[in-house]
This record gives sequence, C-alpha cells and structure tokens, in this order.
Amino acid sequence: MADTKLMQGTKALTLATLTSKTLGFIYIIPFLPLVGEQGIALYQNGYMPYMIMLTLATMGVPVALSKFVSKYHALGDYETAHRLFKSGIPLMLLTGVLAYLFMFFSAPLLANLSYEPSPNDQYTYENVVFVIRMVGVALLIIPVMALMRGYLQGFRQMVPTSISQVVEQVVRIVFILVAAFLIMRGGSGNMPLAVGFATFGAFVGGFGGLAVLIWYYLKQRKSILERVERSKQENRSKQSLPKMYKELVSYALPLSFVGLSIPLFQNIDVYTIEGAMAAANLEEMAKPFVAVLTGMAHKIVLIPMALATALSITLVPTITRAYTAGDTLKLQNYITQTYQVIIFITVPASIGMSILAEPIYYFLFGAEESFQLGVETLRYYAPITLFFAIYAVTGSILQGMNRQKNAVISLIVALILKLSLTYLFIVWFGPFGAIWTTYIGFAAGIAMNVYAIGKYAQFNYTVVYRRTILIGMFTLLMAIAVWIVSAGFDIWLPELSRVGMFIPLLINVAVGVIVYFYLAIRSHLAGKVLGDRFKI
Repeated sequence: MADTKLMQGTKALTLATLTSKTLGFIYIIPFLPLVGEQGIALYQNGYMPYMIMLTLATMGVPVALSKFVSKYHALGDYETAHRLFKSGIPLMLLTGVLAYLFMFFSAPLLANLSYEPSPNDQYTYENVVFVIRMVGVALLIIPVMALMRGYLQGFRQMVPTSISQVVEQVVRIVFILVAAFLIMRGGSGNMPLAVGFATFGAFVGGFGGLAVLIWYYLKQRKSILERVERSKQENRSKQSLPKMYKELVSYALPLSFVGLSIPLFQNIDVYTIEGAMAAANLEEMAKPFVAVLTGMAHKIVLIPMALATALSITLVPTITRAYTAGDTLKLQNYITQTYQVIIFITVPASIGMSILAEPIYYFLFGAEESFQLGVETLRYYAPITLFFAIYAVTGSILQGMNRQKNAVISLIVALILKLSLTYLFIVWFGPFGAIWTTYIGFAAGIAMNVYAIGKYAQFNYTVVYRRTILIGMFTLLMAIAVWIVSAGFDIWLPELSRVGMFIPLLINVAVGVIVYFYLAIRSHLAGKVLGDRFKI
C-alpha cells in the first residue's frame, strides 16, 4: 500500500519537511542564550502577524495551482496550465509588494494588539513595530516562490519543493544565528536589534529557496514547452485568463484560509495570553509563557507533523486527479491510506513526546529560568500534534474533492470556539487554559471534516476505526515501557548535565520505537499500513 503514487510523491517532501522542521527548532538552542526568553517572545510578536500575512499574500497558491495544473494535465491541456503560470508571476510580485506595504504601515496597530507592557520588559512597543517591519520584507519574494512550487507540484514533482524548503531553512537559520551573534556578542548587545535582524532572515532564506526552484524550472523548461506546444495542436479550447483566474481563486481562497489554521490559533494566543494572565494576576509569567508555548514547545510538536505536512501538499493534486477521473476506488484507497499512515506515525510520536517532556526540554534548552513551566507546557501540548496532523490531512482531502466549503466552515467553527474560550480558560485555569482551548477548537474542526469526508466520499470508516484502536493499544504498551525506563534513569542517574542527558534520552526513544514497531510488525499492522517491506 505504501508503494502507491501518493506515498512515492510524499517521501521526498516528508524527508524535506522533517529536516526543515528539525532545523526550525534546533536553531532555538543557540538562539535562546543569545537573546533570552524575552527575545524569543519579541521574535514571536513579529513572526505571528507575518505568518498570517504570508498566507494571505500567497493565497494558498502552491496547493491551489498544483490542483489547477493537475486537473488540466489530466485533461491533456498543458497550455492552459502554463499560461496561468506565466501570467501569475507579475501578479504574485504585485501581491507581495502590496502585502509588504500593508504590514509596514499596519505594524503600529499589530504591535499595540500584541504588546502588554510590564515592569520586567527588556523591549518596548517601538521594538515590536521594528521587528514586524523587518520580517515583513520577506513578503516581497515569498509569493513568487510559492507560485513556482505550486506549478512544479502540479507535475507531481515534489523534489524541487523539497530541496528548496531545506535550502530556504538552512540559509535563514545561518543568517539568524550569525546576525544575532555579531550583534549580541561582537556588537552593541542590543537585543531588539538582534531579534529584528533575525526575523529579516526570512527574506534572505527566501532568496535561497527561490534560486533552487528557478534552477529546476530552467533545467526542464524545454520539456515543458514541448508539451505545451503539443497541447496547443491537440486542444483547441483556449480559455481566457479571467476565466482561469476565477477558477484558481475558487481553489485558492479556501486553501489560503484553511492554511491559516495553526497561525490563527497561535495569533489568538499571542494577542490574548498577556491580557488574560494580567487579569488573573499572573502578568510576570505572561511573556515567558508566550515564548515557551509559541516559540519553543510549538516548534517541537511540529516535528512529528512532517508527514502530515507532506501529505497535505501531495494529497490535493493526487485526489483531484482521481476525483476528476471519477475513479471512486482509487479515491477511497487514497483516503484509507492517508488516515492509516498519519495515525500510525503521529499517535505514538505525540504520546512519547509527552512522556519524555522533561528530558527533551532539558536537553534542548537546559534548566533555564522557566524550565518547569516549559516542561509542563510541552507535556500538555505535545499531543496537539495529532490534532494538527489529522486536521491538515482531512482538510486537504476535502479540498481535493472540491469540498472547500466544508473545510472553511469547520475552521470557522474551530476559531470561534478558540477565540471565545481562550481568555476565560486562562483566567479560570491559568496559562494552560490556552492549550485546552486549542484542543477544543481543533477537535470540533476535525469532527466536522471527518463527517464531511464520510458523507461526500461515501467513505466507510470501519477499517480506520479498527486499526486506530489497535494503534492506541500498542501506543499504551509503548508508553508504559518508556515510562518505566525513564523512571529508572531518574532513580539511577538523577544528576545529569545537559549533554549527558542525550544518551538516556536516546535510549528512551529507542525503547519506544522498538516496542511499538515490534508489536505493529508481529500483529501484521505495519505491513497493512506501511507496505510489504514491513510484513513478516
């Protein structure tokens, strides 16, 4: 089952996404000592609005264009897809400029919404404005990169996107660390200035990613143009640009909105936590908690989501082809395979991360000032990766089936729940109330997506339910084994250095992987989910 085109297209993206997300939290390890927890909080104050604007500026173009291209390629019409791509380049450049200008001039308003002054602050309202404007420069280049990724993905070529993701992240992180080090250790030691230049790394990294995509496109441009010329002769139904853009926008707007799910939830936290914690007389914990939740724990929980992120990108064009061709059997198989793989990988990963929250956090960030807060946050927040993953893939399935409306409605309901409950939950239950409302919101959205898939794809969940129960049982046994080993290390090796923690942590992870996969292989579950190579 794992050897289908869906999984073949997902492999490169999964590896690239895993690498990118791993790098995306590893750099926090040296970055945190340079700028401190308040520096991380300031970084998030700037980066969260940028993520929203980035999604709006690209308008879901990568996946929407891949869906458009995939559809017309299935119909043999390469010329229509290529015309849209060529005309889209100046449009994306214009979109990027407008998005940058909007973010530049709205920075004071955005800073005012997120910044809550307190006596221990190491940065000011003006610093938040500066950081927002610095990160916004990346909007000038990222939309064009998104267009190129979407066009190549429409050919079911995931390697260009994969390599560009990794190059973009590597270049960005190198710039962040070098800039922060030069300012904090070799320069003025001005933390807000260091954070501002760190966020500017998004622009520098974008150049690296775009260069990779241009190279891949030029390499196969001749072959693409040959297909386009043949298409012109075989397919005489030339569509107007307005008609093509109308169709693309019908895909892109819902994709753009649904793609905002995690950034929107994070923005609600960023703009709510400080005010709510001040109302609960916890204002001293507010900025450390924002840094821990949105800047540290969040980056860790995104790592097991690499497979879900890759599947979300490959699912839309793949399911669109099956849906356009009316191949119901293939559509059902894709959905079944997606559910099984994502649950099989993400459930044990999220639970294992929760159990090992303390050694993971200690190894990555050390016993810093907010260590206990960070450990508890990661422990409670780790299972959210399962909710993120299932929501992402169910939303992609619906979009591939042209049921974008259902995906949008589910997100609106999820956001209403998150927005209406977060302030109250923080006041009632303390800072972790923000985490509980994220679970509530995503659970509601997932329930609506799952129901819609069952209804419109006539999908029978019996097999998925049975295998989910089996995965849950194996995860429980794995969790018990990991907890026993971890407790043993706590007793026999209570005082370990940060570096010394690596070996016990590695052993704990290895125990979890061995127990889980042994049970999965012996029960034949691994072979049914991951393919013949895991059969015994």
